[in-house]
Amino acid sequence: MRNGADSTTRVCNLRLLLDEDSQARRLIELLRARGHDVLAVSESDQAGAPDSVVLNIAAGTGRVLLTCNCADYLVLHEQRVTHGGILCVYQDSNPAKAMSYEDIASALMNLERTEVRLDGVFLALNAWLF
Repeated sequence: MRNGADSTTRVCNLRLLLDEDSQARRLIELLRARGHDVLAVSESDQAGAPDSVVLNIAAGTGRVLLTCNCADYLVLHEQRVTHGGILCVYQDSNPAKAMSYEDIASALMNLERTEVRLDGVFLALNAWLF
């Protein structure tokens, strides 16, 4: 870790916009407790906005979008829409295989440790749960 900090003192600092399908109160509380700057779409007065508008809100506010709506946002990403990053959570129809809120928070921590740049990147967050 940089500056002699260890993993117990690390401060998370991702700026996230949570799509409507990902803005459960428990997830928001968990991410904020881990130090992330979290804004839910419903808190931005844009509830029900089209995906392209939500992605523009994320880009305009310097946030990475967290969503479970992977297929639609992959299309926007492939259209080369400018964005600050899209983190998709693929959920399995079998609840035992789906990512829990704790899994999402842990995967975000693992991703952040790599210090990978997220601007313009589409990532499956599931791959970061290890």
